Amino acid sequence: MKTLLKGGRVVSGSGVIAADVLLEGETIAAVGPNLAADGAETVDCTDKLLFPGFIDAHTHFDLEVAGTITADDFTTGSRAALRGGTTTVIDFAAPDKGEALHTGLQRWHRKADGKTACDYAFHMTIDDWNEGISAEIKEMVDGGIPSFKMYMTYPAMMIGEKDMYFALKRLKDVGGIVGVHCENSGIIDALIAEKKSAGEMGPSSHPRTRPNGLEAEAVSHLLRLAEQVDTPVIIVHLSTKEALEEVRAARNRGQTVYVETCPQYLLLEDSVYDDPDFTQAAKYICAPPLRSVADQEALWLALGDGEIQTVCTDHCSFTTAQKRVGQYDFTKIPGGLPGVETRGVLLYSAGVATGRITEADMCRVLSENVAKLYGCWPRKGVIAPGSDADIVVYDPHADSVITAAGQLQNVDYNPYEGFETRGSIAQVYLRGSLAVDRGTVLAGNNGRFLPRGRSCL
Repeated sequence: MKTLLKGGRVVSGSGVIAADVLLEGETIAAVGPNLAADGAETVDCTDKLLFPGFIDAHTHFDLEVAGTITADDFTTGSRAALRGGTTTVIDFAAPDKGEALHTGLQRWHRKADGKTACDYAFHMTIDDWNEGISAEIKEMVDGGIPSFKMYMTYPAMMIGEKDMYFALKRLKDVGGIVGVHCENSGIIDALIAEKKSAGEMGPSSHPRTRPNGLEAEAVSHLLRLAEQVDTPVIIVHLSTKEALEEVRAARNRGQTVYVETCPQYLLLEDSVYDDPDFTQAAKYICAPPLRSVADQEALWLALGDGEIQTVCTDHCSFTTAQKRVGQYDFTKIPGGLPGVETRGVLLYSAGVATGRITEADMCRVLSENVAKLYGCWPRKGVIAPGSDADIVVYDPHADSVITAAGQLQNVDYNPYEGFETRGSIAQVYLRGSLAVDRGTVLAGNNGRFLPRGRSCL
């Protein structure tokens, strides 16, 4: 099967060129001007941008949390991802405390295998530490899972500083890399206790128990640990200007630090938590919480300057009914937002179309950097001969409006309801097959597990 994408503008992390793209089977056969191919189906891409398939390295599908399960499983979540131009997701395989890493990995394979529309991979969550897990770390890296996750909050997930130190050393030894959720758990608990004592149990207390400075303190704490081990780390879902300053300080010391942020921290602000309607305010509960306009501006500037390497979603979806479990206690509201379906159009509309970032910047933070950081470059993340034929055809002139009624995400609201996009996704190709056409998902559950190598960013 051959498909010739004709007359478009191909985007890479280096810039934009006018070129045709020939897809043959599951890979890209050629990229260049005036291509011709006997027997190929020709698709007119005039005035359209061709991005490498987006990679979302931060999703939570079919996750048991806060006494419930996320609204999106791998089937619904991956279909929404494809519709939004994401051709690969990297989810988090999480063993329970006391379990082996392999137990968590097998559980996540059962959740995803044969049920996922886009390609997929896993990070391994390290929520316990012992000699067995230390041995498994190398087995995971050698088996195509080179990336891990650690938490500095949530008792069920976090490990102590001593164990984190030894985990960082082990990851350095075997060539793995870790992303870390950075918040100061102890002080958050103290602030929560104060709010409860004062009877302030509504959603507005959520951001006030997780202030900017505590994220910055936790980022600084992690980076000093990483400095002692002399190993790179990834700060996931960074949300504040203060935390960004801690990253800059570490880089000035000579450390290698990678930063991820999310669309919600670029576009949504913390005033939503003060809405007197509980349902409206609870929709936006996530950790870290939404921040101020000043934080947004700092993140946009850092994104344009290349200080932030990836924009992923932290997609963790719950219905409004699930959120209402915490109606009388904000700490019981399941934390997380849907976002896997809208990341591409949001970044183009609020970033590229406004001049905050370029098309090349967008390609780097959604595709190229993600592929390099998480070990699937150049199979993914680039439109080049030999790479997987994962292509997003973006029409800059087909404006749209984001609505919950029009989404595939398995939730009854959208955080960006009414947002007017600049352009939209026309087609998505997954390994050479047309997976999405004008918003209609054509792909079945034929996504494949993606073994990965070591980071090369």
